[in-house]
Amino acid sequence: MRFYLISDNVDTQMGMRLAGIEGVVVHESEEVKKALSEVMEDKEVAVVLMTEKLIKLCEEMVYDYKLNRRQPLIVEIPDRHATSNITGIISKYIESAIGLKL
Repeated sequence: MRFYLISDNVDTQMGMRLAGIEGVVVHESEEVKKALSEVMEDKEVAVVLMTEKLIKLCEEMVYDYKLNRRQPLIVEIPDRHATSNITGIISKYIESAIGLKL
């Protein structure tokens, strides 16, 4: 089992590569969706790392995978701008999963 990175930033990709994590750099919504679809079908990948900017480009697709698939696990990582609102993200998952708005 391995990690895989989908990033919008070459610097992030290079840093992950130094840690032994392969990945791809994409910028457009269609590129993100294609890369995510392909990696979700790869049985060797256990964890998909995605920058928060890319998750925002295809939020519905990511949340659908997170709620309906056990593997691979999709993990949002902060991009170099670090604008993540983790409380809002968790609240959104809860609302989507059980219909409870916090």
